[in-house]
Amino acid sequence: MDTASWSAVVGLLLIVMALGDSLLARLPLSTSMLYLLVGVAASPLWLGWTSLSAAVDSKVLERIAEIVVLLSLFTAGLKMSAGLGDGRWLLPLRLAILSMLVTAALVTVFGVAWLGLPLGAAVLLGGILAPTDPVLASDVQVEDPEDRDRLRFALTGEAGLNDGTAYPIVLLGLGLLGLHDLGSSGWRWFAVDVLWAIAAGVGIGALLGTAVGRFVLYLRRTHKEAVGLDNFLALGLIGLAYGAAGLAHGYGFLAVFAAGFALRRVEQRATAEGAKRPGPRRRRGGAAPSPAEVAAEAHANPDLSHADQVATHPKHAPAFMAHAMLSFNEQIERIAEVAAVVAIGMLLWAVEWSHASWAFVVALLLVIRPISVAVGMTRSKTSASQRVLIGWFGIRGIGSLYYLMFAMSHGLAPALAADIAALVLASVVASIVLHGISVTPLMALYERRKGRPRKA
Repeated sequence: MDTASWSAVVGLLLIVMALGDSLLARLPLSTSMLYLLVGVAASPLWLGWTSLSAAVDSKVLERIAEIVVLLSLFTAGLKMSAGLGDGRWLLPLRLAILSMLVTAALVTVFGVAWLGLPLGAAVLLGGILAPTDPVLASDVQVEDPEDRDRLRFALTGEAGLNDGTAYPIVLLGLGLLGLHDLGSSGWRWFAVDVLWAIAAGVGIGALLGTAVGRFVLYLRRTHKEAVGLDNFLALGLIGLAYGAAGLAHGYGFLAVFAAGFALRRVEQRATAEGAKRPGPRRRRGGAAPSPAEVAAEAHANPDLSHADQVATHPKHAPAFMAHAMLSFNEQIERIAEVAAVVAIGMLLWAVEWSHASWAFVVALLLVIRPISVAVGMTRSKTSASQRVLIGWFGIRGIGSLYYLMFAMSHGLAPALAADIAALVLASVVASIVLHGISVTPLMALYERRKGRPRKA
């Protein structure tokens, strides 16, 4: 297929996405299901426009999935408005650590006892499928920084954290297969891949997010400089956090999530400090300043545009910066989601479906996930409906695709790679379809029971 034809197809898909997004929000469908169908149609299963293959194109697919996950993790971090002292953080932490470990352990047991996989391959499969997806779970995540819903906060935090905390399990599986150095008795794996890499990722991301946020606000509020191009600021911080964590042998996924969260905390503290200054009281959510405030700012800085006056306003500069970065990141994340899910659809023609176990997929969604959530949420302050929904919405997607491609590009044996790819892609496709069909009615019912209308 030539470039012009691809351009027309992609352009039409983006227009349909823009025009049909609000309509799909009211139907038991998701945009990811549409993207998946487009990918299948473009593959040799139908039109034959492309012949993407996991075995041949693992490096390219790994980079695509990596970029999409990074964008989504930064967005998730920016949405997390609760400070670390807030009790709501206990839920995502328990889900991202305890529930994820239980999931990986149960998948390993199923893999060895039921699927007949070697121990290392079963552990690797558990690491690939343990994390929930931050990309495809946007319908069940917090809708904005002011959203204080416990269910949405837990799912957002879990997806933001466990894409990084799953890394040690994937590396353990590769090590048991002889593809990664675990050290004598696993000491190197525990010391470097668990303790150091997690701490370094979180610490570097938090440090950079805080430093960049404070420096930009200082330049804007004090010197009226560094105004505009917040999109480059967002992308720059993602790249800096991910690269710095990688150079320090830390987990870049955790670093990017921590950077987004730290930037949000900088915004909240700076906004609170600005509200204490003399002048009209700050409005909820960092709303735009009043006409009188803008007029005063314009008189003091006649060379600045209206948007720049808001961006440099002592009270509203923090909220303006965070809002601009979040808005841009959400939009580019949606575009990246299109590319990644279409790529998944294009891969399905080359999957050896005889190696896939649909019974295992059912067990993953209906047995393993609910059990792991029940263990992780023991004695938590959640309602029965919240526990059921958290147990169901363990969405697998782009994160699992990344870890699958990561394993394949690190020397996974072709026969074993075919088995694991079939299981992983079957789980991802089932998740996209089943969760895509159920998310709208289930979340609408949940919002009605809470007495809060759902945002379109």
